[in-house]
Amino acid sequence: MLQLVGEHLGRRQRADLAMRVGIGRVKHAENRRAERKKLLTAVSSSRWAGAMTRVSEDQYQLSLRCLSDERACLRRAVRAIEARLAVPCGQRKGKVRGYADQAERWAKQRRLAVLKTRLAQVEARIEAGRPRIVAGGRRLAKARHNLADAGITEVQWRQRWEAARLFLTADGESGAPHGNYTITVAPDTGEVSLVLPEPLRHLANAPRGRYRLTGAVGFSHRRDEWLDRVTANRAVRYDIVHDPVRDRWYLDASWSAEKAVLPAPEEIRAFGERLLGVDLNADHLAAYVLDPHGNPIGEPITVPITVEGPTSRRDGRLRAAISRLLAIAHEHHCAGIAIENLGFDDARATGRETMGRGARGRKFRRTVAGIPTARFRERLRSMTFHAGLVVIAIDPAYTSVWGERYWKTPLQQQNQQTTVTRHHGASVAIARRALGHRARRRPGVTAHDQRIVTRRATGQAVLIPRARGTANPPRTASTPNGGGKTRPCPGDQLALFPDLEDRSRGHGP
Repeated sequence: MLQLVGEHLGRRQRADLAMRVGIGRVKHAENRRAERKKLLTAVSSSRWAGAMTRVSEDQYQLSLRCLSDERACLRRAVRAIEARLAVPCGQRKGKVRGYADQAERWAKQRRLAVLKTRLAQVEARIEAGRPRIVAGGRRLAKARHNLADAGITEVQWRQRWEAARLFLTADGESGAPHGNYTITVAPDTGEVSLVLPEPLRHLANAPRGRYRLTGAVGFSHRRDEWLDRVTANRAVRYDIVHDPVRDRWYLDASWSAEKAVLPAPEEIRAFGERLLGVDLNADHLAAYVLDPHGNPIGEPITVPITVEGPTSRRDGRLRAAISRLLAIAHEHHCAGIAIENLGFDDARATGRETMGRGARGRKFRRTVAGIPTARFRERLRSMTFHAGLVVIAIDPAYTSVWGERYWKTPLQQQNQQTTVTRHHGASVAIARRALGHRARRRPGVTAHDQRIVTRRATGQAVLIPRARGTANPPRTASTPNGGGKTRPCPGDQLALFPDLEDRSRGHGP
């Protein structure tokens, strides 16, 4: 029955998607959704029709955004090649270097022509509002012509293709029985029933044109949240998918989360909360816990990541690494996680033009390609929200450079039994920048050897210069009490009239 309903609704949804693509880029009020929904209601139901038109609109808008991203990447690549072609071979004009010889220059001219042709095609599709959409997936469609390379037979491919083109999605509705009238799941027994489309109503085995499935479902992940919603008749969306490899049917439940008011970095610092700085690398995550004054606490943390293997396995390992970060943040009572706002779109688009050549350049490009920045960002944002933490994305400029220059050596001296890398120093710089502090250490911080040098850190909590005539900032945990010292440090003395150059003009970057 699920196969029959999914195929029937899938054909109708693909026809609606083709109609939506034919309408083109128009305003939201002119996409003729009411007209399309009326046509679909006659062959399904009002709620099925609403879900199909909504999915068609979402898929169309997503395809347009993908075209816009592709256009931006092509434009960056064209600009990079044109800039280098404008410089003679073997010469340099400012920061732009010409190509090594005429052979490479000629190859780049051909590459430029190919890129401009692709750019013209993409711009034409965007202007016409006609993106290319493959119902079932482009990768699976191309695998039909390379079954031997894909390692599947024609029968297996056909099963996967038909399963990917099924449509069994029902949007939730607050006030409906258990949050969804089209697909209903009983919270006590797990019994599933769904409304049959109009041409299939004669196959119903329950009142009001419904079909009750023989199998029951159960949720182990976030079951309590699901029960709270369905018992209160709040909206829950259900998606039924078929896995032809395992020959199993799965039901996914989803709902919108309440909008939370996230605290600002200033509020986190004002409440004295800690922060976990994380530096994302190709094979591991380097992290460090910082107090609200920007001081590292404890030992450096390294969480390995393996990004090899199938997509599902890589995604699972990435989730496991993020779960480890969340556990560390809760263990150290951190209010959130600070991460770099990484994006290698420009670098990936220009490739060899900006990322080096030769063996070193190839190694660097492979490293950049292996860093799962987009997937890590989305997974981290979702999982930290449900864990009650905050994610602060900061500018990644010079964090690794400053982490190695200003933080690697003192952190290594502080942790003699653990190896501290430049990535751990970068995580400290990231967290300090998220808290509003400077990435580098201020002058007068704790010296490298306390047995020889008596200078200690003072004023680490200061963010803005104080007015003239005030005392030095209060001592932090790293500032000792002068006690019976015969020669107090200058930083421990009170300055009624500090120098204008040091206080009134503030601290430099």
